[in-house]
Amino acid sequence: MKVLITGAAGFIGSHLTRRLLQRGDEVRGLLMPDEPDRGLAAEGMEVVRGDLTVPASIATLAEGCDKVVHAAMRVIDWGRKKDFFDLGVDGTRNLLEECGGKVERFVYMSSIAAYGFGPHLKGYDEYVPLVKTGLHYGDAKAEAEQIVGSYAAAAGMEATVIRPANVTGPGSVWVREILDAMHRGPLPLMDGGRWSASLVFVDNLVDGIVAAMDSPAAAGRTYNLRDDYSVTWKEYITWLGGLVGKKPTGSLPFNMAWSLGWIVQTAFLPFGARPPITAQAVGIMGTDNDVSNRRANEELGWKTRIPWEEAKKIIEKWVHENYKPPKKR
Repeated sequence: MKVLITGAAGFIGSHLTRRLLQRGDEVRGLLMPDEPDRGLAAEGMEVVRGDLTVPASIATLAEGCDKVVHAAMRVIDWGRKKDFFDLGVDGTRNLLEECGGKVERFVYMSSIAAYGFGPHLKGYDEYVPLVKTGLHYGDAKAEAEQIVGSYAAAAGMEATVIRPANVTGPGSVWVREILDAMHRGPLPLMDGGRWSASLVFVDNLVDGIVAAMDSPAAAGRTYNLRDDYSVTWKEYITWLGGLVGKKPTGSLPFNMAWSLGWIVQTAFLPFGARPPITAQAVGIMGTDNDVSNRRANEELGWKTRIPWEEAKKIIEKWVHENYKPPKKR
């Protein structure tokens, strides 16, 4: 089987690429023109350079491919709407146009952010309607999901949507960004850090993606993927910070932090600089986002393969061997 992966050199994409290569699949990876390939070409990935926002640059991209996993996205919690929608929405539409009539199945990597952050998401299943909240990352994911569903239905192409929870692992945003924030200055907990961190370890996530790619039952379906272990944000950040001699400092009440996040990110937007707090970060770390993973359990046979204690050892090894604190300005 030949699989096209967009965002192939990204965190999730690179882990998925290596898994597929290891099991004997061919992988064509779409990378931006100047993007490093993380050594994937040497491991057997066919590298194609292009930009999803420029249709001409991805012409013939899907030729000869059986399935597509669309994982390319701006994975950050701040920026202009255009930064997210050009790639997340228009880029998805362009890729669908290229894949129509060529591939058997289109797997779209969405996020639980598509539900809309602010309220608690605990227990949300795949029947809960998506809500746009003005947080560009989640809004772009929600709109792209609708485009994928409607296009696939019209083109007669199978489509599957994956909504991961907060993806952790060696080098993940939820490892590197938290450690960076602790080095830049005090990192307070949100609402005492009492809510579930709603994690999914990257290898467990890849298990679910592969199962969704392969299973006939996954055609036309959407799956939440969240690991079953219970870890609060306080537990997670305290443990992670301890690896580099740091710890969280204080706590902000949710309502105060939520309002502050909106104000600060708006004030920083004209300068193109990272805000010290964002509404998206507060919405993730200040509410319970333990969405239901029952459908994936029942239809895909997916479950947490790597337990939390083992995942911690893998992350700890990466931190000690690879993590470098941000340079002081």
